[in-house]
Amino acid sequence: MNERIALFGAGGKMGVRLAKNLQSSDYQVSHVEVGAAGQKRLKDELGIDCVSVDSALDNVDVVILAVPDTLIGKIATEIAPKLRPGVMVMTLDAAAPFAGHLPVRPDLTYFVAHPCHPPIYNDETTEEARRDYFGGAAAKQSITSALMQGPEEAFDLGEAVAKVIYAPIMRSYRLTVDQMAILEPGLSETICATLLSVMRDAMDETVRRGVPKEAARDFLLGHMNILGAVIFNEIPGAFSDACNKAIEFGKPRLMRDDWLKVFDRDEISESIRRIT
Repeated sequence: MNERIALFGAGGKMGVRLAKNLQSSDYQVSHVEVGAAGQKRLKDELGIDCVSVDSALDNVDVVILAVPDTLIGKIATEIAPKLRPGVMVMTLDAAAPFAGHLPVRPDLTYFVAHPCHPPIYNDETTEEARRDYFGGAAAKQSITSALMQGPEEAFDLGEAVAKVIYAPIMRSYRLTVDQMAILEPGLSETICATLLSVMRDAMDETVRRGVPKEAARDFLLGHMNILGAVIFNEIPGAFSDACNKAIEFGKPRLMRDDWLKVFDRDEISESIRRIT
């Protein structure tokens, strides 16, 4: 395993995470970072010096774009003429590829890899792993990957790189770009992040109505733990009749009848358009 990797955005939050994991691999990695603060962070934290774009792309095998969604199209278009046929361009999110922001180059391989992040219910035993909520450091997580275009055998290389940058890994799932877009922004952000935000608003409202903040937080997080364990079959069990009745009347009070349409392709496309 001696493929050459060019990591763009290497000094950003995600870039540094990836750079650290790649240091322990056999890949030959070149780091590209335009920001002075990011360059300094790489040098101070990992002892890494950045190189020019042309130097990084010289005989490169895989280009990882660890940059914001809004910049992926611009950067990919700028570097595409410098890439020889067969080079893999890897993005860390499905949004830009789904939206068609990657340049038309049928001779390049386009690969998408995104982490699931460490699950709430896990078997971690160390304090470092238990508090690694993002993943890619001490806690195990699963990953999702898609070969958007390119030869079938290229998937193995993309997945191998993804397993390094997001390590330690629990499971690896192969999906399509469309399926990854359903998961994010659909499931993870439009649904999960929104409802968690609503739950935080609800907690704040109980505090406004006189419940001590610490009591409200402990009560909510504790119930999220046990209710989630039942709903997601982490443990055998069933809700009480009272809880089921609260759900029966609460769901239509909180949710529109057509809320599942957020997963329709046109809804996903519009959400991604806003993101990118």
